[in-house]
Amino acid sequence: MTTRRAKHEPLPAKAFLPMSRVEMEHLGWDALDILLVSGDAYVDHPTFGAALLGRWLQAHGYRVGIVAQPRWDTPDDITRMGRPRLFAGVTAGALDSMLAHYTAFRKKRHDDAYTPGGRHGARPNRACIVYTGLVRQAFPGLPVVIGGIEASLRRATHYDFWSDAVRRSILLDSKADLLVYGMGERPILEMAQRLAAHGPSCDWRGIPGTAFAAKHADTAWQPADREFIPFPSHEEILGDPAKLMEASLAMERQVHQGNAWAVQSCQQRDVVFTPPAAPLATEELDRLYGLPFTRQPHPIYQEPIPAVAMIQFSVTTHRGCGGGCSFCSLALHQGRRIASRSAASIEAEVAGLTRHPQWAGSLSDVGGPSANMWGARCGAPACTRTSCMTPKLCPHFHADQAVLLQLLRRLRGLPGVKHVRVASGIRHDLAMKDETYLRALAEEFTGGQLKLAPEHCCPNVLRLMRKPPFETFEAFLTIFERESRQAGKEQYIIPYLISAFPGCTDDDMRALADWLKRRGWRPQQVQCFIPTPGTVATAMYHAGIDPDGRPIPVPRTDAERLRQHAILMPEQKSGKRR
Repeated sequence: MTTRRAKHEPLPAKAFLPMSRVEMEHLGWDALDILLVSGDAYVDHPTFGAALLGRWLQAHGYRVGIVAQPRWDTPDDITRMGRPRLFAGVTAGALDSMLAHYTAFRKKRHDDAYTPGGRHGARPNRACIVYTGLVRQAFPGLPVVIGGIEASLRRATHYDFWSDAVRRSILLDSKADLLVYGMGERPILEMAQRLAAHGPSCDWRGIPGTAFAAKHADTAWQPADREFIPFPSHEEILGDPAKLMEASLAMERQVHQGNAWAVQSCQQRDVVFTPPAAPLATEELDRLYGLPFTRQPHPIYQEPIPAVAMIQFSVTTHRGCGGGCSFCSLALHQGRRIASRSAASIEAEVAGLTRHPQWAGSLSDVGGPSANMWGARCGAPACTRTSCMTPKLCPHFHADQAVLLQLLRRLRGLPGVKHVRVASGIRHDLAMKDETYLRALAEEFTGGQLKLAPEHCCPNVLRLMRKPPFETFEAFLTIFERESRQAGKEQYIIPYLISAFPGCTDDDMRALADWLKRRGWRPQQVQCFIPTPGTVATAMYHAGIDPDGRPIPVPRTDAERLRQHAILMPEQKSGKRR
């Protein structure tokens, strides 16, 4: 049996996690403990999930190897480093593989930002299912855990836009042993610890933040004296699309409540969802992001990976989003409560970036899902809201943007730092609560363009999106433009907009086009709505109802969707680009 390194012993300086037997031998490893298989190229940066979890597991004493974008017609790439001692973890990568491959009009995309050379086609459709099959073929009997955004959002019965069908949980389709939903550090570490202590016969059911399958007759998993949320069964959803809305809202409730179990019946089996894993505490996040990432692609790659240019000199300050937008997966995946790093940890990371050989002085982004939620906290002992921000800002949601402003200014004052940008987007309704922060954002931390997501202008559509009133966006524009002028800076708002949203009519799109015309704006960021698995908006699309069960108009056919999209983007009438 292979021996592991002493707990917390680091890899040699500047070492990548191994991708080959030669690299393992260079590290003195005769075998792996854990193999991670990813649909993304291996970039040793904390934005890439395989790198993040690999470093986390290694920091806890486990030997971890990575197989990135393996061929899917042979298990040879999976077997190149030998059979791991504990388990294999499988992820499709940073995006659902179907979303990575197809546009809103089911056209094939021509590029992939997470692949060397930006080439399309380096990962298969439904990558979690395919990769799990490869691992089973390569290492019979080895436990397999699936996770990442594809597994997380497909964890229950879901509508699949690309096949126009309701599919059962990806746990059942992949035949994996365990599914990790949400952020994976706690669940995957506990899985490793249980297997290391007790071997493959251990019971890994009950790990927070996971889903497992059980036979109907098996009641051993059922928690005693715990809150329990039943989802409509797979068969019920197949028979009644409105049941998908019921299931989607129940899944939201389970995630937001944080202490409830849930179960969904499917074909004589139960898919059991444990309560979400607790967010990492500030000290744990600091340790995680302080691990020795090289922030570079693995040396095996000869071509640039487009995503690297976007994120190499960005810094993640927090996780989670209080917005709860109906079309967004963030709250389902990362949670609605904010988990933030300390200011000292963020400053240390930026100081380290200034010593990077490719550093040019500019911090491209400081933020998270919504950049101005760093340090935010919820003061409510219990909460049943679907969003902290709408229909109006919750009085229990506390975000000190003055402290955030202090952090940004300290980062800008570090030796070697010329520019600090907030490029990941902010909540403009939250920014309006602190005009000092808003003014500084315009004067000091916007590099010509600021991205915001009003998404639409019509009240009926914004209500279904769970977005703030459009008057709030217009008020923000007035202040931002005024402060930019007073600072002598020519700056622009780049609005993210959505066409063909459930409940949106052609007249609604024309109203938005008229507003843009009056402003003299030519939109650049218009996304035709894509029904991604698991979200409430996707249930609206499939069932044709709002969350209260009332019928709504849904642009469903490609012709209807293209017509709405072309009202804002006439040059994209074919649907090829989006």
